[in-house]
Amino acid sequence: MLEPLCQAGFDVLAKNHAEAILAHDFPGELAELIEVLTEFRIDIGEIIAGGGGEASFTQRLRRALTARAWPKHVFVVQTIVDGVEREAISHEIDHVRVAENGTLALEIEWNNKDPFYDRDLENFQRLHAQGAVSLGLIVTRGSRMQDAFHTRIAARLVADGVETDADLERYGIVERTAAQRRSVAALMEKGMPFAEAFTRNFVSSKFGQATTHWDKLRARVDRGVGNPCPLLLIGLPDTMLAG
Repeated sequence: MLEPLCQAGFDVLAKNHAEAILAHDFPGELAELIEVLTEFRIDIGEIIAGGGGEASFTQRLRRALTARAWPKHVFVVQTIVDGVEREAISHEIDHVRVAENGTLALEIEWNNKDPFYDRDLENFQRLHAQGAVSLGLIVTRGSRMQDAFHTRIAARLVADGVETDADLERYGIVERTAAQRRSVAALMEKGMPFAEAFTRNFVSSKFGQATTHWDKLRARVDRGVGNPCPLLLIGLPDTMLAG
């Protein structure tokens, strides 16, 4: 059932019998998710674009999932002794799909610090132990997308004729730190074109090894974080990048 994702270039890893559970108990819900993901596209310009908060394409993906009945949900686990609440712990999950045969919990980790994976996996573990979720899913940047950023972003900047700091304003990038400017300037002094120098600094500072991407996620589940919760991990491919 996961073959459409694999054929489309996604990184896919099922742990703790997750694929069997999805095939038997959640075939319709999995088909919904696969349809949303395989149709989703990210314009390179959106990745370059400045501004704080959640990226526009992440918001678009969230809306697509919510429209398919995968809304955000907060689980509250309470400990009550003789009618008195002793403890209450909440777990906010990006997207939850309540189905006839159980509940699926999904987190999107586009570009956080990689310890967020520990939080997600440990939340899935606790909620699964409580019988609140049947399976946990994480969608993140795939290995091929991670590797493609430099080439694709630099090519887009060249195609758009970006040659100076002022040209970056078309992407909403108005302010950059002094350190970023110095780094780009140093590379240009060595003969590197502006687009390439900016891309090198941009990718390393924004999408570096300490952020959420496939290799960091895979390393955690390989050492058992989240066990024994069934898990489906999905890495977004470079073929999703447009422009």
